[in-house]
Amino acid sequence: MSEHFEAPEGGNKKVALLIAVLALLLALAEIGGKQAENEAVAKNIESSNLWSFFQAKTIRSTTLSTAADAMEIDLTAATDPAMRERMQKRIDDWRKTVARYDSEPSTNEGRKELTARAKEAEHERDNLKARNENFEIASGLLQIGIVVASASIITGVVILAFVGGGLGALALGFMGLAMFAPHLLF
Repeated sequence: MSEHFEAPEGGNKKVALLIAVLALLLALAEIGGKQAENEAVAKNIESSNLWSFFQAKTIRSTTLSTAADAMEIDLTAATDPAMRERMQKRIDDWRKTVARYDSEPSTNEGRKELTARAKEAEHERDNLKARNENFEIASGLLQIGIVVASASIITGVVILAFVGGGLGALALGFMGLAMFAPHLLF
């Protein structure tokens, strides 16, 4: 009776080849997912560091601005011309530093530049997270495809091999999305 359910020997070789291809795709999906996950973590750290730097610049800017405002009040009470000149020079220097903290294109470390860099890192992180999600789905589909294709060898039900292959093709689609359109679904 078991002879009626077994696939011919050549069919088992084809299913074994299908399983090998699915396993190869699974390995590639796992590598792609892990790489995207690691890069997303790195971009998240970069973004966090940039926002911390932004915050430090904001604190320094506020401190210098407050000091300049306080010295301007003291300047009105100063009568010694040399003292007034030194105070005015100090106020001017602090105001220039505050302006430099706000925007410093030469070093790309002004508050405006830090904001743009942090937002770009966040955007890249989000793209990488979406890539990882697509790779994770592809990995799951490939694992199920391998199990279903393996079951076709044991049971001799050929349709299971086609289902396994179909899951592999669907997984390949998710891998393509991960690479070229990660936000299409997420």
